[in-house]
Amino acid sequence: MTTEIKKLVDKAVEAIQDKKGRDITVIDLSGIDGCITKAFVICEGGSPSQIEAITDSVEEKMRVDLGEKPVKVAGLENCVWVAMDYVDIMVHVFVPETRDHYDLERLWADAPSEQIPNLD
Repeated sequence: MTTEIKKLVDKAVEAIQDKKGRDITVIDLSGIDGCITKAFVICEGGSPSQIEAITDSVEEKMRVDLGEKPVKVAGLENCVWVAMDYVDIMVHVFVPETRDHYDLERLWADAPSEQIPNLD
C-alpha cells in the first residue's frame, strides 16, 4: 500500500472511530490485478442513524483534512450498507446483519487484511 493510500485509509479509520464505528477491517487490494480500488475499509455501526453519522464523519474528515471528496456514495436511502467510493479506497459502513450477509472479508480473503482494535 502506497503512502498516499495509507493516508486515505488512516483518515477514514479515524473518522469511523470518532463516531464509535466498530470492527474495522482494512483490506489491501493493491496487489490484485484489475481490482476496482486499492483498499477497502469495512466497519459497522449499531443502527442506521449511526451508519449515517459514520458516513458524514468520513466525508467531512476526508474533505477538510485531505481535500478528498467521494466520487459516489451509495446506500444512504436505507443506511444498512453505505459504500463510499474515493477511487483509491472504498469505505463500506454496515449494520451487523448486512455485513454478515455479504461477508466482504471472506470474498477478499486472498488479500492481506488488518483488524483495527475497537476503541472502548
